[in-house]
Amino acid sequence: MNKNTLIGSILIGAIMIWWFMTTSANNEAAEKAKLAKQAAAKEAAAQVVDSAEAPAAGGLVLPGANAEVKAAPVLGAAGETVAAVDSANASADSAAVEAPKQIAPRTVTVETDKFIMTLSNKGGKVQSVIVKALPDSAGHFPELIQDTSLGALDLKLGGADLSEVLFDVEAPEWINVENDTNVQFVFTDANGNQLVRSYGFTKDGVAVRQVNKLKGFKVDNYELSWKGGMRETEELPKGKSFGGASYFFSEVVFNNTYSVEREMVKSETTFNKDEGKISWAGLRRKYVAMTVQFDAPQTASLTAKAMPVTENDKDPGTYKLTLADELRGDSLAYNLMVLPLQWGEVEALGQSYEKIIVSGWTWCGADTWFVWICKMLLKLLNFFYHLIPNYGVAIILVTFIVRGITTPFTIKQLKSTSAMSKLKPQLDEINVKYRSDPQKKQAAVMELYAKNGVNPLASCTGGCLPMLIQMPIFMGLFFVLGRAVELRGMPAFLWITDLSRSDVIFHGISIPFIMPEGLALLPWIMVVTTYFQTKVTMGGNGAMDPAQQKMMTWMMPAMMFLFSAVMPSGLVLYWIVSNFWSIIQYKVIRRDNNSNNGPKTVNGKKVVDAEIVK
Repeated sequence: MNKNTLIGSILIGAIMIWWFMTTSANNEAAEKAKLAKQAAAKEAAAQVVDSAEAPAAGGLVLPGANAEVKAAPVLGAAGETVAAVDSANASADSAAVEAPKQIAPRTVTVETDKFIMTLSNKGGKVQSVIVKALPDSAGHFPELIQDTSLGALDLKLGGADLSEVLFDVEAPEWINVENDTNVQFVFTDANGNQLVRSYGFTKDGVAVRQVNKLKGFKVDNYELSWKGGMRETEELPKGKSFGGASYFFSEVVFNNTYSVEREMVKSETTFNKDEGKISWAGLRRKYVAMTVQFDAPQTASLTAKAMPVTENDKDPGTYKLTLADELRGDSLAYNLMVLPLQWGEVEALGQSYEKIIVSGWTWCGADTWFVWICKMLLKLLNFFYHLIPNYGVAIILVTFIVRGITTPFTIKQLKSTSAMSKLKPQLDEINVKYRSDPQKKQAAVMELYAKNGVNPLASCTGGCLPMLIQMPIFMGLFFVLGRAVELRGMPAFLWITDLSRSDVIFHGISIPFIMPEGLALLPWIMVVTTYFQTKVTMGGNGAMDPAQQKMMTWMMPAMMFLFSAVMPSGLVLYWIVSNFWSIIQYKVIRRDNNSNNGPKTVNGKKVVDAEIVK
């Protein structure tokens, strides 16, 4: 082998060695690249699974999707993820799996003329509702949701609970509504199916239009949950008292198409489960209510569960609600109503919301006629307020009119009582004389009645029926003054600065269980007037035993003091004025009776009956 051949062989060998080394390096690099792609795909799949567990868009599969969609690769399912990776490995130009869109938790706050509502993309629900109609003394608007971390209007479709998943939303963080505005929350599952939750707002309306649109799938049922309860807007009285909490309301309210129901439950209770329909359902506090109002009555069941308020032991607590029903079609729509309980405004909605304020027994029709009486009394109160802008004066004038209307019945009652009391001595004598012979006693009593022109039946109707007629009016005024939002924060005169609360004049001294917040003046005035009113009334009742009269004279003022000490001052003012009216009325009627039954005169000389000697 010559020199040139040797050099050529060495060069060829070197070239071959270099070529083999280069090829091996390229193969190793390709293998590393392949492994890197697989690792990236697995990591993406793991992120999808984690997103489904700690919810993010794309991690939950909505129920009811068709078979063709389900057959497609689904992110968040391990087997399908691996299949997707294998498919991606067949293509050198693309990654195996595209990670789902990552959505961060956020809120959208919408302000209208009526309220400020905050919506959360976690579940696409209502997080907060601040009502503008009920500002406190400092001008701050109250929150209506008791627990804003739980909120309201969580949705469950079939077996899929959407309360924790994150919806995609493109609205700004704060919206001032000038024209009709719509905010959309969109959730897309791993199959590409979508749920769109939209909220429609108007500038000055009390309703929020909530529509849930299902795209690409169907379900048979739904559950709409209100987990956060409802907060009291008013300052609750401090300390324990007799009947103090009775002027604050926390109730489950709903319209079952034939009556408006107001319920307080202690354990989990379901209404309308087997039959009937619901037009609207929700919660109420003293001066405000929030309801879910359907477009037409639905065969939905309403479940309520008590939700204690641990921050204040005087708070009667609130409730968690769930509405459940079949889902007909591909959408669920309703109105979320935010309702300060002002009679004229809620009545104008035509859904019987005024019966949240005042209702009555359905068996006697009181849910119609008693509600009408309360409505007329409130209109009369507002009429006088527009003439004289002082609700204290309006209460006094309304009390005068009510007592003036009922005075003829009172006079008839007094005459009946007087006629019966005049016969009491003869009746006592008959009872003694014929105590062993009931038949003769009954005959003697009837003869006595006939001789004196007294009809026992007429006497009964003359005494009892007028009271039955007066009672609904008095009770109506009592309820109206205790529940009318018109009196909230309204002053009357002198020291009465808020007719909806007790008129405390000195906070330094309190009476446990009676005046826990401090000394109030109106209850003491009420005690004095009730004492004299009871004494005057009982004094003319000759048919009542003197011991009973004395007991009633002291018992009535004591009872009224226990309850009036924490009554709204508008109510106490009404009772005081009514007591003054009764005292004057009885005095005038008795004076007229005494003048008619006074001594007679003949030729200017007084005639005196001779003493009867037995």
